Amino acid sequence: MGTPHTRRYNNTNIALAVLKYQPYAVAVVRNPLTPEQIEAGRRLGMLLREARADRDLGDVAHAAGMSPETLRKIETGRLPTPAFGTIACLSDVLDLPIQDLAAAWRNNPPLEAAS
Repeated sequence: MGTPHTRRYNNTNIALAVLKYQPYAVAVVRNPLTPEQIEAGRRLGMLLREARADRDLGDVAHAAGMSPETLRKIETGRLPTPAFGTIACLSDVLDLPIQDLAAAWRNNPPLEAAS
């Protein structure tokens, strides 16, 4: 009996196959953030940092499903436009109304609950 023919793949084979079937793939270029967006990210980060208070950054990050470095970047404003899902998870973990986070982004004071 003969041995079955097996084909070995390496990264070059795979890369060439991808290029063959996606010849028009282009990189997505993101426009630079405006100064207003950068400042909005700083406000958002400050509110999140205040809400975290004495809780450990790593504990909060893992509870929200992200790395501590990602949360650190958001809190310091180095990641000024996090994804909505990220903000929603942080809102839940920090027990912070998402409306307050949106208000911080828009530079509006959060609405106080009616008594």
